[in-house]
Amino acid sequence: MHIDEPSPDRGSLSRRALVAGTAAVALTAAGTARATAAPAEAPWVPVPVPGQAPVTEYHIPVSGGGSLWCWDTGGPGSAVILLHPGSGSGESWPYQQPVLAAAGFRVIGYSRRGAYGSVAGTRAEADTASGDLGTVADHLGLDAFHLCGSAAGGPVAIDYALSHGDRLLGLTVSGSVMGIQDAEYQALTAALQPDGFGDLPVDFQELGPSYRGGNRDGVAAWLAIHERARTADAFPQSLANTITWAALETLALPVQLITGDADLYSPPSLLRLNARHLADVTTRVVDEAGHNPHWERPDAWNRLLIRFLRRHDRRS
Repeated sequence: MHIDEPSPDRGSLSRRALVAGTAAVALTAAGTARATAAPAEAPWVPVPVPGQAPVTEYHIPVSGGGSLWCWDTGGPGSAVILLHPGSGSGESWPYQQPVLAAAGFRVIGYSRRGAYGSVAGTRAEADTASGDLGTVADHLGLDAFHLCGSAAGGPVAIDYALSHGDRLLGLTVSGSVMGIQDAEYQALTAALQPDGFGDLPVDFQELGPSYRGGNRDGVAAWLAIHERARTADAFPQSLANTITWAALETLALPVQLITGDADLYSPPSLLRLNARHLADVTTRVVDEAGHNPHWERPDAWNRLLIRFLRRHDRRS
């Protein structure tokens, strides 16, 4: 397992094992780098949304009469495709689009079937979600590219990597339970959510307390994207592969796993557990962030992603 060493401004790896813990717990606790927010005495400071880069928009046809709304910054750099959370859409990346473009990458986002701007088409004739991703990549003329999936975008990204790993330069999965079907894992993730959890407000489920308390305008903007995200014709799509720990162990490409320290779905312990089943993995924890660290702490999250992209870029 490869663990990325952090730069000084993002904290350092903890080498202290709990005295009462097992050796396995000590190992995994030592293996996750943390992206720190600020000195402990500093207040939590919101990050403003940067001005957006120009994009070309497409409506890409997919099987069953559907079409996917897609935006593309273009440019000569390596492409990175961003896969949105289930609570969002292709609108979920305003903090990333201009920053990644300024870093020299061609940035692409799209809404999956039934999300904002896209048409779901007929369920019986629909391709898998990762099959639709392949259609997007083909339509845009991509060869090898970077892939990043957040939350519900994570299983789609992993599914594509299992089928077409040779087409990917690297894979980042952020704030995601990753779609793993092992019974032990399913029981563990179910235990994290008590009865009635799904009835709680979505911003409580998905945004950490520092963000909810520190950036009420940001919460409102996130909720507005969420409320626009799902269309009346939305339906769940299947995957091409069954994602299991054994399946993860077949991936040879470099993988980065990111989560927030306040993620109620995928806490750091779950991230470390999944990392044990990946051959070439970097693990990162973003401080003071919940299930959407790319939105809550975009300063830290963007640095982690850009560093990983550059490390595994074909131009490097």
